[in-house]
Amino acid sequence: MTAFHLLLIVLALAFIFDFINGFHDSANSIATIVSTRVLTPFQAVIWAAFFNFVAYWISDFKVADTVAKTVDGSGITLTVIMSGLIAAIIWNLITWWKGIPSSSSHTLIGGFAGAAVAYAGLDVVSLSKIGKVAIFIFLAPIIGMVVSYAFSIGLLWLSRRGHPSKLDRLFKKLQLVSSALFSIGHGGNDAQKVMGIISAALIVYTTQNPGAVHDWMLVEQTTTTINGVVKTKIVDIPHWVVFGCYLTIAMGTMMGGWRIVKTMGTKITKMTPFEGVAAETAGAFTLFATERFGIPVSTTHTITGAIIGSGLSKRISAVKWGVTGKLLLAWVITIPISALLGALILKICTLFGM
Repeated sequence: MTAFHLLLIVLALAFIFDFINGFHDSANSIATIVSTRVLTPFQAVIWAAFFNFVAYWISDFKVADTVAKTVDGSGITLTVIMSGLIAAIIWNLITWWKGIPSSSSHTLIGGFAGAAVAYAGLDVVSLSKIGKVAIFIFLAPIIGMVVSYAFSIGLLWLSRRGHPSKLDRLFKKLQLVSSALFSIGHGGNDAQKVMGIISAALIVYTTQNPGAVHDWMLVEQTTTTINGVVKTKIVDIPHWVVFGCYLTIAMGTMMGGWRIVKTMGTKITKMTPFEGVAAETAGAFTLFATERFGIPVSTTHTITGAIIGSGLSKRISAVKWGVTGKLLLAWVITIPISALLGALILKICTLFGM
């Protein structure tokens, strides 16, 4: 198998992962709006998919750059990237089948890093970037929860004199807006992660095969020197990659991950249009803020924390803490399990001479 054929396989796997990410994480965008019956399931996936794609016109490449630099591209191969993608796809399908809203982002980063460590050792991994991602396993849901709780309290105060039926109709209309905002944040954040993996693959290929490089493969980077340390930053990615990633995640979202929708929409706390507006708005705010700083947070963790925050605005017992504890466990084990899968798959690929 030539390097070019291996590159094509990696690209295909990346888009497959992007599609699976869409339907695995579609619950993040549609669970609240479906559980409150503001939209039917079919209407909800169309709505979310459309706004996933809208992010194409407003996002930059900061998250993509972070993901691409998770490992040192000069010390890995296309087989490493392929192994990480296969590991991420496997774990995503397992958690989807079990109805567990785990993080597709952490699955991808874990698989990528695990395969890289198995190939070249721990030195090839950027521990600072992995550490930042790991910290936000806990920070993202906490931020989402705090923002959602504060927003809920503010909404309760503003609507304290309103008529319940009129307020319910108002919040149903507002939930269309909040759901759209969160879907834009979801698309902008998660599609970039696949862009980062594809960019890493293209950089590896063009570096290791300089005589077989075409214009459509080129990822534009800038180089700066800070305190004697040379750092590169991705500033432009081929248009077909950007367009393809946003289109593919939107198509995946249209499939709807109904097993996870049930968990997100009914098993954490009882949802009304009021809670839906608070949770989605807080989640969108968190995603836009972290994307601004290039932090690849989990949209799953973010919206789960926001749902908990909206439930806490009623009372502590409104949140089903047993379910929440199980979700936290799934979040914590996602990166190490994905990393182990990535390392195992790399060893298997090596045995077959890839």
